Amino acid sequence: MYHKIMVPIDLAHIEVIEPTLQTVADLARHYDAEVCYVGVTSSAPGSVARTPEQFAQKLEAFAQKRAEVHGQPVSIHTIVSPDPIADLDDDLIEAIKEVGADLVVMPTHPPKHLDVIMPSHGGKVATHTDVSVFLVRPSKT
Repeated sequence: MYHKIMVPIDLAHIEVIEPTLQTVADLARHYDAEVCYVGVTSSAPGSVARTPEQFAQKLEAFAQKRAEVHGQPVSIHTIVSPDPIADLDDDLIEAIKEVGADLVVMPTHPPKHLDVIMPSHGGKVATHTDVSVFLVRPSKT
């Protein structure tokens, strides 16, 4: 049913998205699907990397490490944005088309009243694309 799963990755907060990564691994094995890890970075030096090229190298290393976990083919897609925070939703929606994903799996937070004013990234992505979007809530530990 699914051939390419897109997963937005925040390399600065990998530990927070571990439930999402486990879900992706399970789905990739089940559907024998490729996993495309997508990262958004700035052209300015940041906490993860000093350059977009260095960011892409770190994203590639992360993807290869995850391939060892789920055993499925992986790819990466790096987006360089002048304002990653403001442009994130639009960048992810465009990336779905660019990478040819037919499923997006991404972390999300529990619903809050503030979502009326500032909707979640996953909610916006789901309402602005025609592919399936699987939102993974944080673990209740």
